[in-house]
Amino acid sequence: METFDPTELPELLKLYYRRLFPYAQYYRWLNYGGVIKNYFQHREFSFTLKDDIYIRYQSFNSQSDLEKEMQKMNPYKIDIGAVYSHRPNQHNTVKLGAFQAQEKELVFDIDMTDYDDVRRCCSSTDICSKCWTLMTMAIRIIDRALKEDFGFKHRLWVYSGRRGVHCWVCDESVRKLSSAVRSGIVEYLSLVKGGQDVKKKVHLSERIHPFVRRSINIIKNYFEKYALVDQDILENKESWDKILALVPETVHDELQQNFQKSHSSLQRWEHLKKAALKCQNNIKNDKCGPWLEWEIMLQYCFPRLDINVSKGINHLLKSPFSVHPKTGRISVPIDLQKVDQFDPFTVPTISFICHELDANSNEEEKEGNEAESDIKHRTRDYKKTSLAPYVKVFEQFLENLDKSRKGELLKKSDLQKDF
Repeated sequence: METFDPTELPELLKLYYRRLFPYAQYYRWLNYGGVIKNYFQHREFSFTLKDDIYIRYQSFNSQSDLEKEMQKMNPYKIDIGAVYSHRPNQHNTVKLGAFQAQEKELVFDIDMTDYDDVRRCCSSTDICSKCWTLMTMAIRIIDRALKEDFGFKHRLWVYSGRRGVHCWVCDESVRKLSSAVRSGIVEYLSLVKGGQDVKKKVHLSERIHPFVRRSINIIKNYFEKYALVDQDILENKESWDKILALVPETVHDELQQNFQKSHSSLQRWEHLKKAALKCQNNIKNDKCGPWLEWEIMLQYCFPRLDINVSKGINHLLKSPFSVHPKTGRISVPIDLQKVDQFDPFTVPTISFICHELDANSNEEEKEGNEAESDIKHRTRDYKKTSLAPYVKVFEQFLENLDKSRKGELLKKSDLQKDF
């Protein structure tokens, strides 16, 4: 993937919003089949323009309206908010207190910077293939719980464009949830608790919840390669002292000695597992707790959610197909069937897809196809670029939403028949 030059962004955005943004699919998503009147019209959008100019409470009558405004404004970033009681662009004309957020998808935001205390390869906004495994585990753990524990069907996972992932849960019943219920769901999905000053962030009781067991089973598939090889979390005294701070003092001396004799994180982890087992079997020593090994695995690998993003109905979240202004990468949907293969470094940049489009357009002109209408162009231009497979993932998600909606309508009509 070619390098991205941020100075080119204004011109690239013009081309992107004019020729490549998948408006039809995007509108189809946020209109939800047009079942509820004014659903799209009451949705808040916010645009961040060049020089960090931030415009909230944008709303649009139609797909065409949205297209025209995006092509006029060329936003550096698009955020999606709630569906309100009134049109957001008229919020100043509504009686005080009457303008209320009523519905929104349940959303999750997972950011790599929240793992800085446990990843050793990168920090801050940097990511690499070694720490990206944290996002893979996060998607697998949270998605399994949303699907199996809560029964949510329509989950759209999206790469943020830089260092994290977002999830949009779009079931009709979910969009109506109160802040209190959203808080309950995110609390259920949170195990790592405590700020920078808290050393031990995971505490398990003897009665392990099935959610924790299932999460551990997912982490076990990645732990050795990710934590012990790639992150080398027991490489030297400085790194293993961090882990010893999480275990009871009664086993510190024994582990220190064994760690010094060992030659790798893999060997040291085996010693830790033996010490944890011995501790677990020593009933008199209840300070140890029975699940020491799991607590460390969870602290180093379990998803870290931004709770406020999920519980607030009126909270904004970056839109799919936004462009990240620092990396130039597109916020693309992630195929849940290929989570392990997803590589953020192969996600197309805006400069790359615009150059692909230019190259294809030049080819077509040589072949004499330049007379095609702009509308025909726009419906298939993204298909000529590396954006196409990601739009296809989005379309599959929309197909499933449509099928579900039709199924619900059939059920309702059957119930209403008189026999």
